[in-house]
Amino acid sequence: MEKTLSFRVADAMPEDVGMGYIRIDNAEMEKLEVIIGDIVEIQGRKTTVAKIVPCFSQFKNQNIAQVESIIRENAGVGIDERITVKKTVRQPAHTLVLSPLDVTIDFSDAQDIKHLERVLSGLVFVTGDKVKVNLAGARSQYFTVIGTAPQGPVIVNNATKLKVTKADASEDRSLRASYEDVGGLDKELQRIREMVELPLKYPEIFRQLGVEAPKGVLLYGPPGTGKTLTARAVASETNATFMHVNGPEIINKFYGESEARLREIFETAQRRAPAIIFIDEIDAIAPRRTDVIGDVEKRVVAQLLALMDGLKNRGQVIVIGATNVPDMVDPALRRPGRFDRELSINPPDRFGRLKILKIHTRSMRIDSTVNLEKLAQMTHGFVGADIAILCKEAGMNAVRRLLPAIDFTAELQEEELAKLTISMNDFYAAFQEVEPTATREFFSERPNTRWEQVGGLDEIKKNLQAMIEMPLQHAELFKEIKYNMPKGFLLTGKPGTGKTLLVKALASSSEAHFISVDAATLNSRWFGEAEKGLRLIFKRAKQIAPCILFFDEVDALAPVRAVTDRNGTDRLVSQLLLELDSLMDSANVIVVAATNRPDMVDPALMRPGRFDYIVELPMPCKTERLEIFSIHTNKFPLADDVHLNDLADATEGATGSDIEAICKYASMSAMKRYVSQTQSVAAESGDFKIVGEDFSYGLRQVSKKITADFLPTGVVAKDTR
Repeated sequence: MEKTLSFRVADAMPEDVGMGYIRIDNAEMEKLEVIIGDIVEIQGRKTTVAKIVPCFSQFKNQNIAQVESIIRENAGVGIDERITVKKTVRQPAHTLVLSPLDVTIDFSDAQDIKHLERVLSGLVFVTGDKVKVNLAGARSQYFTVIGTAPQGPVIVNNATKLKVTKADASEDRSLRASYEDVGGLDKELQRIREMVELPLKYPEIFRQLGVEAPKGVLLYGPPGTGKTLTARAVASETNATFMHVNGPEIINKFYGESEARLREIFETAQRRAPAIIFIDEIDAIAPRRTDVIGDVEKRVVAQLLALMDGLKNRGQVIVIGATNVPDMVDPALRRPGRFDRELSINPPDRFGRLKILKIHTRSMRIDSTVNLEKLAQMTHGFVGADIAILCKEAGMNAVRRLLPAIDFTAELQEEELAKLTISMNDFYAAFQEVEPTATREFFSERPNTRWEQVGGLDEIKKNLQAMIEMPLQHAELFKEIKYNMPKGFLLTGKPGTGKTLLVKALASSSEAHFISVDAATLNSRWFGEAEKGLRLIFKRAKQIAPCILFFDEVDALAPVRAVTDRNGTDRLVSQLLLELDSLMDSANVIVVAATNRPDMVDPALMRPGRFDYIVELPMPCKTERLEIFSIHTNKFPLADDVHLNDLADATEGATGSDIEAICKYASMSAMKRYVSQTQSVAAESGDFKIVGEDFSYGLRQVSKKITADFLPTGVVAKDTR
């Protein structure tokens, strides 16, 4: 007698999509007497087949079967429902007849049929199954299996003859999405499923408990995080009627037409219940009535409020709203009874980004050099849309790289096509071009300064690495030991001692986002605009954490507050104090400020809890000056008469930026001399050297500039003769 087991359905891993797999525990496979690659029959409301493989260790002993969305559709089941599984016999398919579900695509070309055969090879089907095929350009095409020879479960192989009929009717599946297409939003998806699927599928549970089902959910978050995709996935996975409403489509120029259109949508949803009404960009049709001038928007808001209150049995009609500016939505909509839940869809963490990368690269031809874990670690602050464009840009870089080597005059052979792959270097190049959506409006950059480029300051570098860099890179470890990372650092010291350079090296080595803020960016002639800008910067820094917020010349932004506030700086200082205090729960945002006039900074900022550590950068000693000279001249063609040790002696009292300027002046002097001698820049560069006299010129120029005469007469001249 054939063994049959029952399982609870779970969604598949991103890498399993399109493979035709069902994953169960090894122990359950032994009970079914099957091995890896065997064909099993899946019985839900309908019957289908799939290949069986073992599940991953984290899903063992849970009595679940991981099944991708197209197989769930073929079996007629949803997530958390039950299926029965038993072993079945597989037969090689002699013929497979498919019918497209989209009449706009013609599969009469032999090349398209060949592509279909290649994609479907190794998959198993029964008559009536839906088939999803990824075409060129990441487009998806759906087919129905209308016939197989022989009858019953069949496996496609190289000998299978494929036939594609003309489509009888068109079924628009262009907007379909599954839970496997949504990455990094597991908790949010679970909460939406609880609210949407349970009342629609099992209303008797709520009746038995005497609890009214939730009526609406508002999704909010930065653009590109997946709000619309989440709603599409929920609609595709449920059998409910899905009504997609774009906010601006409602507004009409004729009096009363906007409200009538809104009433018509809700009436249609009631007639076709169970139904989901998804209102995208809800802030466009329901803005704050106190902020709008027009009469139309106020009437539409009032109509929407009445409709959301007036539905009698709204357990069968659920409203989902989406916006990236929740503060613009009328407060009356955001009370319980209308939108019962508000879910924040935030940028994904490292594990979420890894899942999204797997989703977007599953149909890409990537080679073995591509390390998705490394890419997930690099892409702090990237939302799903940013990761999607990163993968597209990597593909375009691969095309640019491979295009010159392709001979388009001859037909491309299979061997040549197999060589076309995307490498890790293509992703690195794309990473330089793609900027995260969340930081485009700020002065954000990816510093490329390394610790080796910072001369001296060894003790300070070690302390900053221990207090900032290590907690950011090993967040989980520091969470276990309950280490509370400092919130603020204030770097003081004379101009040119390396405060800004130190922060850039810190941001680069910790792979955190770096947002530099100056007073000129925030100051505005409009009352309250500067404080609003500061609030927005801190809010966005929390969203793209881990992040280093750098306030250069903080004395200009937060000076000592006077008795009379003529310039409005007191309000800005107060806002900065409040924002620093509100970083209590945000352990991944560090505020670093720099000033060369600490006495001018408001004392309230200097207490522990705001700027916890005040670090003074000293003037470099001789050893440090020598190290700075070595850093700035390591690629210079120096002559034998240049002695860096003597230059370090001659620059007593100089800062790191002074030494950098000396090296620049020296190289410029050498270039002018070389060009005047050769009368041509195109001459042989093998004789080009920077001599001691060039550094003497640099020393004289910088000593004039900084007005501190640290150049002893004849010191360098003696060494360079």
